[in-house]
Amino acid sequence: MRFLLTCKQAHQMVSERLDRHLSLTERARLRVHLSICDACTNFNGQMQLLRQAMRKLPAEQLPTDTDSQP
Repeated sequence: MRFLLTCKQAHQMVSERLDRHLSLTERARLRVHLSICDACTNFNGQMQLLRQAMRKLPAEQLPTDTDSQP
C-alpha cells in the first residue's frame, strides 16, 4: 500500500470521515494529501460547510426517506 493517496482516495476518505472515525493511519495519509493538493483541500472545505449547514437545519426541515418515494 502506498502512503500517498490519490485524489479519488482522498475524496472517499473525506466522505467516509462524515460517517465514521478514521484510523490514525488514515488521518495521517489524508492530512499529507490535503497539505499538497488544493483541489482536495477545497473539496474537504465544501464537505465541512455542508455538514455544518445540515446541523443548523431544524429537524422538521430535514428530508426523510419517504420524501423521495413516489
